[in-house]
Amino acid sequence: MDKRSLLIGLHESQGLGWKRIEQLLRREDWVHALDYTPGDWVERGLNAELAIRLAETLTSSWIENRLEQLECRRIQAITILDRQYPLLMKETVRPPWVMYGIGEAGLLSEPSVAMVGTRVPTAYGRKVCTELTTALCRRGMVVVSGLAKGIDGQCHEAALRCEGKTVAVLGTAIDVAYPPENASLYQMIAEQGLILSEYPIGTPGHPGLFPMRNRIIAGITHGTVVVEADARSGSLITADAALEAGRDVFAVPGPITSPKSRGTLSLIKQGAKMVTNAEDILEEYIRLLPVSQEKEEENGSIDQLTDEERRIYHMLEQKNCTLDELLMKTEWEFGHLHSVLLSLIMKKAAVQLPGSVYKVI
Repeated sequence: MDKRSLLIGLHESQGLGWKRIEQLLRREDWVHALDYTPGDWVERGLNAELAIRLAETLTSSWIENRLEQLECRRIQAITILDRQYPLLMKETVRPPWVMYGIGEAGLLSEPSVAMVGTRVPTAYGRKVCTELTTALCRRGMVVVSGLAKGIDGQCHEAALRCEGKTVAVLGTAIDVAYPPENASLYQMIAEQGLILSEYPIGTPGHPGLFPMRNRIIAGITHGTVVVEADARSGSLITADAALEAGRDVFAVPGPITSPKSRGTLSLIKQGAKMVTNAEDILEEYIRLLPVSQEKEEENGSIDQLTDEERRIYHMLEQKNCTLDELLMKTEWEFGHLHSVLLSLIMKKAAVQLPGSVYKVI
């Protein structure tokens, strides 16, 4: 049996956790695990009961049966040995040995951000979430969240409405839609985006699975945006996971009197980048993003812009900006910014309005 199939079998074997598999993979003879006797398993640190069970159940026929179940349900198993496995996830402290996907697995290799927040958002939170998601998707970003009630579901719905790309990472088995009221949303994402989980078919539900899920949301993305969160929100666990993985953390400010803003305001105090519009996020990933096809059709000169001109262009796509606002956003010298703006005007990509306000054409 090939290594990939064997790894799936180990991952799905009850009683073998992440650390136990890590220890096993360090041994050159792990590829012969199907031939292990109970004594061999005991030598590798398992108790006698589990050793006997594994020696009896971990067989080639059992693994083949599991693989057939996945194929019948159109579930893709993505192992850490596969080229398709996201490189960003490999860079984290505890990447899953196997992830399961339903839908477009290619989204895992595209520029992406996570967007998370409270399960009981305010009207402000829902509005901000929808606007940010729509703007990010229209610029080619994949928006990743956790299919939970509230901000998570709002993100997925907004992405689907604007025909954007979205990934839902589950804290349940890959074939279980949770919460149940999001079952139709689960199905739409499976058809138009990607459903992802590290938990195989038949995994019993448990509250402890959801915090583990958050490390995947943070791990497969370039940055995490927290829209609304109180001081003890589970969204802050995702933000912590992003920091642990060396990823960007963004936070949307809210009213200082709102309990739903306590978590995000705390993140901003700790150094998270404050988000007031989508450009605050997009400007961090300009080099990863495709040039907007719609804008190319509207303006044939955009493909002739320099990187610096394109950066300013995309800022102005989000909203008209004054010279002072652009100076603050870019932190460039006045003379350099003025030169770039002049070049954009000459290329008929932007225009100056009264009051030193600039907008794209």
